[in-house]
Amino acid sequence: MELLTGFLVGLMGSFHCIGMCGPIAVALPKSNPIILSRLLYNTGRVITYSLLGLLFGLLGSRLQMIGLQQAISISLGILILLSVITPTAYKIKITSSLGLYKVIGLLKASFAKMFKMHSMTSMFVIGVLNGLLPCGFVYLGITGAIAIGNPLESMLFMAMFGAGTIPVMLGTSIIGGVINMNIRQKLTRLLPAFSIILAAIFILRGLNLGIPYLSPKFENKSVQSQEVICH
Repeated sequence: MELLTGFLVGLMGSFHCIGMCGPIAVALPKSNPIILSRLLYNTGRVITYSLLGLLFGLLGSRLQMIGLQQAISISLGILILLSVITPTAYKIKITSSLGLYKVIGLLKASFAKMFKMHSMTSMFVIGVLNGLLPCGFVYLGITGAIAIGNPLESMLFMAMFGAGTIPVMLGTSIIGGVINMNIRQKLTRLLPAFSIILAAIFILRGLNLGIPYLSPKFENKSVQSQEVICH
């Protein structure tokens, strides 16, 4: 269930991410063989997403150990809903206050160095760096990784998220505007609805309703005190 969700989040998010990552994918150096070079670029992105899944899966597992699993799931669902209804102007202010534009500046400098090279290694490194760019749908994937709360499963979730982005991003990097603007705009309009559905899933999961797959019963993984028996 989680792996399929990760793939669908990545697939839907890839249409949105064409706006940010598309220009990078189209402008990749013309390294031959071109398909192999583009596959290396996309592999780099997937590896970055997987490592992020591992990192935030570890965070989620630690939070679950202290009995916050339900609260985490509900809180992440609410955060996703807030991200959908928050006006763009406020999102820009929040991004600026968090210093994310400085991160983008540093990444652009690294991109410039890699773009001057035309090796297969540079294609892979560009993909790795691309995966670090601030992106709303990557954050959405990370919320899923935290909610899963298992480092290995969270890593696989984000790997599937990355795999979901490959069809569109690979096509974009090879033949440029693989999807025309009208279709892209129509698909982009569906993204808030998809985010709301995902938020509802997280909230239902946290409500502990005992519904298989959708809202299973959580087991208390917190460390409980053990009774000491003295002889």
